Amino acid sequence: MKIHDLITESASLKDLISRMETAEFVCVDTEFMRENTYWPELCLIQISDGKEAAAIDPLADGIDLDPLLDLLVENREIVKVFHAGGQDLEIFYNLTGKTPFPLFDTQIASMALGYGEQVGYANLVSAVLGHQLDKGARFTDWSRRPLDKRQLDYAIADVTHLAEIFPTLLDKLVSTGRGAWLDEEMARLADPSTFAFAPEDAWKRMKLPSRKPEVLGRLKALAAWREKEARGKNLPRGRIVKDDTLGELANHPPKRQEDLVKIRGLSRGWRDNDIGARLMDTLKDAEPLPKDEMPAKPPRRPGLTKEASLVSDLLKLLLKIRAKESGVAPRLITRAGDLELLAAGVREDLDILQGWRFEEFGRDALDLVEGRLAFAIEDGKLAMTRRGDSK
Repeated sequence: MKIHDLITESASLKDLISRMETAEFVCVDTEFMRENTYWPELCLIQISDGKEAAAIDPLADGIDLDPLLDLLVENREIVKVFHAGGQDLEIFYNLTGKTPFPLFDTQIASMALGYGEQVGYANLVSAVLGHQLDKGARFTDWSRRPLDKRQLDYAIADVTHLAEIFPTLLDKLVSTGRGAWLDEEMARLADPSTFAFAPEDAWKRMKLPSRKPEVLGRLKALAAWREKEARGKNLPRGRIVKDDTLGELANHPPKRQEDLVKIRGLSRGWRDNDIGARLMDTLKDAEPLPKDEMPAKPPRRPGLTKEASLVSDLLKLLLKIRAKESGVAPRLITRAGDLELLAAGVREDLDILQGWRFEEFGRDALDLVEGRLAFAIEDGKLAMTRRGDSK
């Protein structure tokens, strides 16, 4: 595979992308900093099509990233391969308002192929390729220039190894018939709504301190205010005001700005600074949350009787057994909450009773709950026996 020098000019980037436009796939990774900012600061982009690979410097003076971005979000013929790509997708959404698609995430794929739950990239490289990655540059400051050879070698290895891993995982998915299992997961990961929300909706991502309309109205106003402050200053939300403090302000709003010093999480400066004044104006203008915006009450989860609790434990054991037999990470099949619902008698809207999850696990789970499947000890080993015909 040809490894290019760091690309810092538009012409070189355009030439690279023009050659990759006929590829079947491109592997992509990014290096970014976001500890001290609201928006992640993109510092490096790595890309490979299996034939050549390059690192691209988005901080280079005058570089035009449009050819690369068009390849990622407009070209629907090329599969874009990431590993645990959620934050990478967020970056490209921020730049373009779109997410790369079609998408293949090797971390999710590895869960369907028995490599474990949320396997890290280094562990996946070791398991598939037998290589040990140099992690020495992992926590480097990617915003500093110039980047040295060790940093660039570390960064480019992420996509060169990924270009080898992807065909291997894809072949295994095809041979095992599990490719279709991932369609739903990939579509969810690439959903733009995951990354786009208006400041007025920020409150919906918070723990609600109350269900009173006046409290929720203040929380909605405060969360929107904080979102705008954080975006405008390019600071993490928690650097403006933490969630718990917003909840306290919504529940017990101070009457005067000088009373802000009594709120845990706010410094003494808030009693007379401009941001404190804007916070008080926000509280003053907040209206009770309209009835049509009130969040639906969370569905009441059926209480588990002692017997149902035991059944839930048996379902967890069955999940462990079935996952081990099929080589699928249990987390990809279902979560403990759904097992409890099944044990409590719920049959509607459970993923494990639909599609491939039903075939792999849900049918046996239902049989266990409804008495058609039982655990037994045979020759000193745990075994399962059926009673009558299964549905």
